[in-house]
Amino acid sequence: MKRQIPLMIVLILGLLFVAHVFIPSRISADYLDWFMKWTKVIGPFAIVLGVFSLVYVHYNKIKRKAPTWGYSIVTLVALVITTAVGFIWGIQEGTPYMWIFKNFNVPLGATMFSLLAFYIASAAYKAFRARSIEATVLLIAAIIVMLGRVSIGQAITHWIPDITEWILNVPNLAAKRGIALGVGLGMTATSLKIMLGIERSYLGGKD
Repeated sequence: MKRQIPLMIVLILGLLFVAHVFIPSRISADYLDWFMKWTKVIGPFAIVLGVFSLVYVHYNKIKRKAPTWGYSIVTLVALVITTAVGFIWGIQEGTPYMWIFKNFNVPLGATMFSLLAFYIASAAYKAFRARSIEATVLLIAAIIVMLGRVSIGQAITHWIPDITEWILNVPNLAAKRGIALGVGLGMTATSLKIMLGIERSYLGGKD
């Protein structure tokens, strides 16, 4: 019963949501509003679990003196200080919490995205080597798009911005729609597997 009851709950709720999408009615709309209110109640419990997991993982790293365990101390101290400051002074503009956010979180985020840009540039360099026809086409298209996005492209010729817009709006958009369609089909297949009890990894353990 420990497995059958969760599977029944998932199946019933999944069918109700599907019915609301394909057979909209006042009853299903009221049910959806009621359920969304419950999700707001469940959200804080998920935050509590996340904080507990974070503390548990980093505490064990500190206890075992695992590699880079010093970063775990910084993480836990930052968690305690930020939480305490937010509860005491609030999170409005001008509070110590916002000062911490603007002077620590924002610069760290900018640093992470800067490092990501270098990784992307490295991957692009490896991918754009003209070793085949496809790679050559990709390299030429990338050069045209990059030139079309800066002022030097317009200075070279007015055709470059026009070609850039065509690349972004025709082949690029077609590829994006194909990817989105594949993602949608994958999500649908995964949802059906969960509703029908084929996928049970969320229950934990083995079947």
